[in-house]
Amino acid sequence: MSEKSIILKAGREKSVLQKRPWIFSGAIERVEGDPQAGDTVEVYGAQREWLGRAAYSPVSNIRARLWTWQADERVDEAFLRGRIERALNLRRNVVDPAETDAYRLIHGESDGLPGLVVDRYADWLVVQILSAGIEALRDRLVGILAELTGVENIYERSDVDVRQLEGLPDRTGVLRGLPPPEQLWIHENGLRFGVDLKGGQKTGFYLDQRANRKRVGQFAAGRSVLNCFCYTGGFSLYALRGGATHVFSVDASAEALELAKQNRTANQLPAEKAEWLEGDVFHVLRDLRDRARKFDLIVLDPPKFAPTAAQAEKAARGYKDINLLAFKLLNPGGILATFSCSGGVSAELFQKIVAGAALDAGVDARIIDLLHQGPDHPVALNFPEGAYLKGLICQV
Repeated sequence: MSEKSIILKAGREKSVLQKRPWIFSGAIERVEGDPQAGDTVEVYGAQREWLGRAAYSPVSNIRARLWTWQADERVDEAFLRGRIERALNLRRNVVDPAETDAYRLIHGESDGLPGLVVDRYADWLVVQILSAGIEALRDRLVGILAELTGVENIYERSDVDVRQLEGLPDRTGVLRGLPPPEQLWIHENGLRFGVDLKGGQKTGFYLDQRANRKRVGQFAAGRSVLNCFCYTGGFSLYALRGGATHVFSVDASAEALELAKQNRTANQLPAEKAEWLEGDVFHVLRDLRDRARKFDLIVLDPPKFAPTAAQAEKAARGYKDINLLAFKLLNPGGILATFSCSGGVSAELFQKIVAGAALDAGVDARIIDLLHQGPDHPVALNFPEGAYLKGLICQV
């Protein structure tokens, strides 16, 4: 075989036949044709049977990401256009423009474009490139995105740690059109949020929590609320609008808290019911416990503690710690809305961690709702890793 290709070890073709999109370095017997980062390679089993076509990454532990399992499907402009059109059609079915103008357009492997994230914020697209294969196709992708969406302003936020695993440098900046304003306003379920596309978390906002913010807000009426890792105040604003008696919001970022306060003002929600604190949530929770402070509703939405399964044990300790403290701060009948966005922590493990925290806190609690990412963050059945966001609403 003269073309660029990878040959798998005997018995390692099973995952490819199951249409799992990742091929790890340990599954490869040898590489032929000297492929470079981002090149498309043919994938063969140990018996030289053709299995698929993938993007090659010579330094990543995920050595190849499958584009297609169909022999007659070439990775060209028509292929990219088809995948993007399919993703856009899905969003037209699951996103109501009257509900929001900010949502995920392309969700990587689950949309058949491994390593590509595209979020829409009103009249801007934010692109995040996480793999060598997408990196090689960047310019073509940008043109197709602009054409199919009609959005002329495209900004890149490829400044995440996973790019280092692919051997790619961080990169941000304008890809097309105008640079985003310092603060771009979006609407979500009747609320307005200012978003920092250039420097905010993820691509600027936690779009995956949209439905969960609304759900948690439905429990807020007549309750005192503690929102930990509040970022720019998403859950806080929903709680205030939902009739909370008081909302105490904590985050380590002064910049995020300042934007949260601006968001409260923009939505004309009562200032006297909102309390903001810059601080380390772990320390703040202990201080609140020591001062015997109590709440009726607590939200824990921490950043990613475990990007991969290798960090799961360390992450489990962090999740156990904050959930244990939260249970101790709840009044009888109180509600805990707790989340994990760590890919390395399964839903089963997360539930076990929260159950252990309740046990150690000496409370009886039950799950009254299970939460997850919204439908604009779909999960391909052949890629269960795409189901990264886990949420439990527990009542003591």
